[in-house]
Amino acid sequence: MTTSFIIYHNPACGTSRNVLGLIGNSSEEPTIVEYLKTPPSREELSDLIRRMGVPVRHVLRQKGTPYAALGLGDPALTDGQLLDAMMAHPILINRPIVVTPLGVKLCRPSETVLDILPNPQRGAFDKEDGEPVVDERGHRVAKGVAA
Repeated sequence: MTTSFIIYHNPACGTSRNVLGLIGNSSEEPTIVEYLKTPPSREELSDLIRRMGVPVRHVLRQKGTPYAALGLGDPALTDGQLLDAMMAHPILINRPIVVTPLGVKLCRPSETVLDILPNPQRGAFDKEDGEPVVDERGHRVAKGVAA
């Protein structure tokens, strides 16, 4: 698999779909990894987290997952234990994670992907909920400002 442009994607997630749309609006065609069907290996996930420069806990998803039932909020748990939980339950991996030549990022909110896209946006882009993200000139729209 090429590692130059990848999205760890969940097609059921609106944020993930918006990120994929923004990537496409920049003329990129990433490798799409549906991580619930094909989870990254422990080594791959650990490397992605290292490259993002964030704590392992930052990549744990709480909503709609067994996070609470597994007691993952316990601050005594080690990074290794948290990674074990994510390997056993891939739904715990927050998404979407995007890899580009400019870096690796957990893209929540979806417009954060713009920080690591090497190509400019080709035109206007609105999120699925209608919120404008990019104007017709391909420039990022400030929060709360209509295009």
